[in-house]
Amino acid sequence: MKIEKRVLDMTLAAIFTAIIIMMAVVPFLGYIPLGFMNATIIHVPVIIGAILLGPRYGAYFGLVFGMTSLIKATLTPNITSFVFSPFVSIGGYSGNMWSVVISLVPRILIGVAAYYVYELAMKALHNKKGGQTAALWIAGIAGSMTNTILVMNGIYVFFGKSYAAASSWVVARIYDVILGTIVTLGVPEAIVAGILTTAVVKVLLKIKND
Repeated sequence: MKIEKRVLDMTLAAIFTAIIIMMAVVPFLGYIPLGFMNATIIHVPVIIGAILLGPRYGAYFGLVFGMTSLIKATLTPNITSFVFSPFVSIGGYSGNMWSVVISLVPRILIGVAAYYVYELAMKALHNKKGGQTAALWIAGIAGSMTNTILVMNGIYVFFGKSYAAASSWVVARIYDVILGTIVTLGVPEAIVAGILTTAVVKVLLKIKND
């Protein structure tokens, strides 16, 4: 049984890895260009994979996501891609090793956060009707917001002035812009992640447990 479970987990891990890479490569599927940055739903398979396979796989899926972000920022840069790649210089503003941190660390933590939030929510709601549905929805939102909050605050901490200048925003108001992005971009992404996570994981858990 342990060998069968390991084989199944590795197969699912390969599938989720392929999905993440495909979403990164196919235009407008995983990354949605907004001019100054990209919206994304690639965190959704990271969240789903973490809940199904555990936090270590979740961290791995997040790393794959982060690597696609770094590569995309390097190969097809926009005006602020230097915050995601140390290899990009645009208008006198250059990335550095903190760009790697922003690209990778928040994405690695997506699956970890989603998995543990799901576990905690399941413990708190296990006797409640619809408890699993609520736990999945909460985990999807938590994973998505982990990405948005850490990425946007990382940009502010490590690249605040250059990010504002490259985007033609007033430096003194840059954190207002960061908060605005979290609310206007991050919240809708989180809602979508919660809905998709709930719908997909319930089906996959049923198939996996049969």
